[in-house]
Amino acid sequence: MESAALSRIGLAGLAVMGQNLALNIAEKGFPISVYNRTASKVDETVDRAHNEGSLPLTGQYTPRDFVLSLQRPRSVIILVKAGAPVDQTIAALSDHLEPGDCIIDGGNEWYENTERRMSHVAEKGLLYLGMGVSGGEDGARHGPSLMPGGSHTAYTNVQDILHKIAAQVEDGPCVTYIGEGGSGNFVKMVHNGIEYGDMQLISEAYDVLKHVGGLSNSELADIFAEWNRGELESFLIEITADIFKVKDEDGEGFLVDKILDKTGMKGTGKWTVQQAAELSIAAPTIAASLDCRYLSGLKEERESAATVLKEAGLTDDLGRIGVSGVDKKRLIDDVRQALYASKICSYAQGMNLLRAKSNEKGWNLNLGELARIWKGGCIIRAVFLDRIKKAYQRNPNLASLIVDPEFAREMVQRQAAWRRVVGLAVSAGISTPGMCASLAYFDTYRRARLPANLVQAQRDLFGAHTYERVDRPGAFHTEWTKLARKSGTGVGALN
Repeated sequence: MESAALSRIGLAGLAVMGQNLALNIAEKGFPISVYNRTASKVDETVDRAHNEGSLPLTGQYTPRDFVLSLQRPRSVIILVKAGAPVDQTIAALSDHLEPGDCIIDGGNEWYENTERRMSHVAEKGLLYLGMGVSGGEDGARHGPSLMPGGSHTAYTNVQDILHKIAAQVEDGPCVTYIGEGGSGNFVKMVHNGIEYGDMQLISEAYDVLKHVGGLSNSELADIFAEWNRGELESFLIEITADIFKVKDEDGEGFLVDKILDKTGMKGTGKWTVQQAAELSIAAPTIAASLDCRYLSGLKEERESAATVLKEAGLTDDLGRIGVSGVDKKRLIDDVRQALYASKICSYAQGMNLLRAKSNEKGWNLNLGELARIWKGGCIIRAVFLDRIKKAYQRNPNLASLIVDPEFAREMVQRQAAWRRVVGLAVSAGISTPGMCASLAYFDTYRRARLPANLVQAQRDLFGAHTYERVDRPGAFHTEWTKLARKSGTGVGALN
């Protein structure tokens, strides 16, 4: 085949995300070949390319024809379900790829799988990128946030394409070379963990406003739309306002009230919490959001518990205890401030996890640049990410967003409202685990001295784990029980 007729890049895996990303690439002027094991998906994509502007997209129906239709060095994006399907696709394509060609996995893959595949294909001289893609179906079509990690040579081969297809913000395209190994997939995983926290916090704001403030869906739509014009401006706040406006086409009332209260998940939030535990990084807001998804899945158990506890004397009024006499205007403003402060804690936890993993793996992640590429295209895009970017530009070694001078000032200004919201929710029996976790994280982190001294004394008593002292160096062990009994203040001394 003449090189002029060859495609610049290929994409295998034509579910909606794959189709949309392929069309995005073609629309930006890069000829692309597409392939899928199911031929009808190829036909469907080719038809879409024709209907959406006669875009330079060519369908191929075998792995061999697909690979041979690409310019050297070949670059192939695969967008298939994580796990075994990725390995199967790589096996089918690598039979026809040559040394110097590159495979780019755009799925939500566990980062160690990416590193394993990277080593495996390197034996054949192939390059590999694990690239996080955020923005959902619409982002894939019109401009996602892209997080490619792995071979830098492979990145430079497609850098011009990625820069064109990514979401565009005032300081550049929402893509950057993340780092070596599985760093791209890891960063996307933590992005999703932060996303879990964001969504949980927004749902708690909704719960408090609805059940404590007594606000209607129409009022909630107006409130979230107003919030989206201020410091909370973000994709998730914007779509939340839209959700509250939608009427049920199959019945009366609003659609949101007809949705079963069980939240699905695909694993990236769990991976984030597991990694935080492995690296001894506190991520309570993200962990609380994961726990809430688990609890939401216990729908039948929760309904049974509600009945049992009602019979035990728990009244239905508990969840509405704050409705009478609540200053709605003040509550709305307090919830706004509580949501903002909680979000800062959630992002701080995610960024600290990224730094810890970067240090462990030697990835040299640029946290300010990660905040920048999340400003557009992705699900967590928000106006305050620009301020996070600037915080890390001011101090690349910033221990936590909470101690950045600007964010610290905002946290202090909002803490009174934050505490009022959490206290009111607790009194009303409305669970706000994300906001509570964020507030506890803030209160724990800001204290120069914690009750951990007692916990360490307990560990030393029952396990001889030793302790350090505040007044002199060294490791110490005390025979606590012997000394306590000798002084007459041991167990039973109060009886």
